[in-house]
Amino acid sequence: MDIWTRLYEKAREQYRPGEVTPFIYAHHVVCAIEAENGEIYTGFCIEALCGVMELCAERVAALNMYVNSGQTKAKRLIVFRDKAPDGGVSGMPCGACREFLLQLSEENENLEIMVDYEKRETVLLKDLMPNWWGRQRYAEARQND
Repeated sequence: MDIWTRLYEKAREQYRPGEVTPFIYAHHVVCAIEAENGEIYTGFCIEALCGVMELCAERVAALNMYVNSGQTKAKRLIVFRDKAPDGGVSGMPCGACREFLLQLSEENENLEIMVDYEKRETVLLKDLMPNWWGRQRYAEARQND
């Protein structure tokens, strides 16, 4: 079983859309992320009517990675709703998730994101954020070390 199949299977375990309460909806988008050390962490989207609890599956998976292991660097990510990414936009992280992943670690620019599961087509995070504003801030932080 290749790594993408493992990631897909782990994420798919989280897919069970439904209401947590009449105010909170969850598990309708799922994600698996492979950390730098090869461990796999999952996440699911959760949305609440209060407006302050809106977390995408990608951010939840990345937070699980950090909270449970202290890791900030990721190698691969797959995200989807009811089926694996098929070349459309359904498997693409939103702007907030892209931003969070880059802020979590500069090295996440090389994170592979699954675009088409059947074709095993991926894109790198840095290609989705070619002129990311934070590169300068990382460079300044390195100079101050």
